[in-house]
Amino acid sequence: MMEAEKRDIKSYVLRVGRLSKLQQRAVESLSDQFCISYDTEQINFEKIFGNNNPVIMEIGFGMGHATIEIAERNKDKNYLVLEVHTPGVGKVLSKIEERSLTNIRIIQYDAVQIIRNMITINTLEGVHIFFPDPWPKKKHHKRRLLQNGFIKELIILIKKGGYLYIATDWEDYAQQILLVLGEFTELVNPYGKFAKGIEWRPNTSFEKKGLAKNHIIRDIWVEVK
Repeated sequence: MMEAEKRDIKSYVLRVGRLSKLQQRAVESLSDQFCISYDTEQINFEKIFGNNNPVIMEIGFGMGHATIEIAERNKDKNYLVLEVHTPGVGKVLSKIEERSLTNIRIIQYDAVQIIRNMITINTLEGVHIFFPDPWPKKKHHKRRLLQNGFIKELIILIKKGGYLYIATDWEDYAQQILLVLGEFTELVNPYGKFAKGIEWRPNTSFEKKGLAKNHIIRDIWVEVK
């Protein structure tokens, strides 16, 4: 039994949030086109996107600002994005419509179950995890998503030469992530430690909150051998 299974780690914490009228309308009118229901069958990316472009998966997109900006700048890539909170889903759907994007699909479900059951091995070009819940109290560190069991399940989904890109503003979590990733011989860190010069990731709302608290933003980039 894997560590993630023993501890029943989830990729999210339920938060209460109300939908704006725009978000509600987007959920009602666009979900059939851009949202994928959770299932135990693996996804056929060519079928859902209508092309064979590389697929990047994002885990936990929040309100989706970075998601939308990255997808709009890279229309030659497809983005499978995961989020459980309906206001964020509604926001992204509204922006998809506003900007006429066709390269985003959303799954509103726990990422742990999605990667176990819906993604075929060696099919992802990359994975983005921007500002995962840090569970800052020491007694809660065991709830952090980015632990050995989860990473083990995740990296087999990434193609050789693909990447895993993580950002966090919690220093102790950043150090923990580096240690965990360093346990895998399948991964190489071209930066040695924290990544430098990655300028294409837009700021997120969580990042701005971290900066307001004088937190240091850490980018971690590893590649699959």
